[in-house]
Amino acid sequence: MYFRGIGTATPPGRYTKAQCYEAFRKSDWFAKLDARSHFIAGRVLQRDNGMEARHLALDSLDEVFTIEPDTLARRFAEHAPALATQAAERALAQAGLAARDIDAVVVSTCTGYLCPGLSGHVVQRLGLRRDVLAFDLVGQGCAAALPNLQLGRSLLESRAAAHVLSVCVEVCSAAMYLDDDPGVLISACLFGDGAGAAVLSGAPRPGGPRVAWKDSMSLLQPEQREALRFEQRDGMLRNILTRAVPALAAEHAQRILDVVLARAGLQPGDIRNWILHAGGRDVLLELQGRLGLSPHDLRYSAAMLREYGNLSSAFVYFVLQAALADHAAPGWWWLGSFGAGFSCHGALLQVEAQAAP
Repeated sequence: MYFRGIGTATPPGRYTKAQCYEAFRKSDWFAKLDARSHFIAGRVLQRDNGMEARHLALDSLDEVFTIEPDTLARRFAEHAPALATQAAERALAQAGLAARDIDAVVVSTCTGYLCPGLSGHVVQRLGLRRDVLAFDLVGQGCAAALPNLQLGRSLLESRAAAHVLSVCVEVCSAAMYLDDDPGVLISACLFGDGAGAAVLSGAPRPGGPRVAWKDSMSLLQPEQREALRFEQRDGMLRNILTRAVPALAAEHAQRILDVVLARAGLQPGDIRNWILHAGGRDVLLELQGRLGLSPHDLRYSAAMLREYGNLSSAFVYFVLQAALADHAAPGWWWLGSFGAGFSCHGALLQVEAQAAP
């Protein structure tokens, strides 16, 4: 399987940490939360936490403090299809393919629910064929990109499809919740909105870089689901985020990396570029220490976190796009994601530079 095209999309509204903190201080919610919550929000939004800004599907930050089910549901229904379609259009353009060339579409999200699912909206907005295979994957959280891509690979290898459109879209501002729980507050301060898409094919784009998916592995530890998940409260999604997440992510990532590299006869030093979900600065630091990496190794993940915040499942598309745009050194690359479940996924990519014209 080859990544023939990559596309990403974010809402136009860009908000810095300073703007978010000022809006919080002026909101009615500031008085509703206790002194410890004020301290936590100030620490996250006023100190260097690896994030500087994020894009949110809002006309004004004031809107984010209207936290009630109908408002959040409308926000998801309006913006998730639009962001997914925009990212997909960009992936198709880079792939050099038309909408009619797509045989299957796989859409992942965890920040809202539509029935019929998002795949139907993408099919309609893009003008995909009516006989396209359409799949909606939900409930996999930040980890969802790699299961999405794994399904795409299966569709290609089974010859059920020649070209697969993979899309992850998250409107995290449609899953905002505030209370005095530290994990809930930190989530509200870190997550942004966006979509990533990839066109997957059995052959690379002529003249483009050859990004080949060689092997992958997944681990699921359901007894740790309480460490990171959504729950329903007051008719809305409430994010459960615990201190155990960074260590869990790093532990699972190392186990997967060791197995896949052993199968390929490779060592960690053979990996030229690391395309990893960030989660947050603490997660990146834990991954860096556990995998024996340097800040330079994680520069693309860190750069995307700084500009966009945690984009949940869409994040790794942004990181892969950034590395390719920077003409990062070809060779063996590692793609990794983790999230609710607790789940972790990794894939070995082989990248060859763009062919000379």
